[in-house]
Amino acid sequence: MGFEERLRDRETWSIGDGCSAERVLDLLNTKTVFLVVRECFYGTTRFEDFVTRIGTSAPAVSRALKQLKSAQIVAHVPYREPGQRARDEYRLTQAGEDLLPVFLSLMQWGDKYLQDGRPPLSFVEADTGRATQVRVTADPAPGISADDIAIRRNHDRR
Repeated sequence: MGFEERLRDRETWSIGDGCSAERVLDLLNTKTVFLVVRECFYGTTRFEDFVTRIGTSAPAVSRALKQLKSAQIVAHVPYREPGQRARDEYRLTQAGEDLLPVFLSLMQWGDKYLQDGRPPLSFVEADTGRATQVRVTADPAPGISADDIAIRRNHDRR
């Protein structure tokens, strides 16, 4: 990347609190927060399932969900099973759904640089079975949504 001429002298300007990358990191500031988002993409909606699948404490998951709810990344939706009290499910909002490329790009980077052999999961286009990819492009090609992606377990992990 390169800066336009008037921005090349980094000593004369600062983004300060306006940096979007810094704001995203402030929002997704703990491993638990990020893993809650991951679990939402994987279809997890219930509090107890977040705790079990992330493998952390209920208070940590509660804090993460409150943080994501206040940032309008998740919304709680009431549900009631027959004979039970009303409870909440957690679902991604449109802002949460828009984190899909962020999530997938981090997974893609980790698959390439942090896995010894084949990664545990593959993310493929559900209709075609083609591997999904996140890349920087100037092309206005249409994207696919989380609903268009199938997650497959890779059994051959050498």
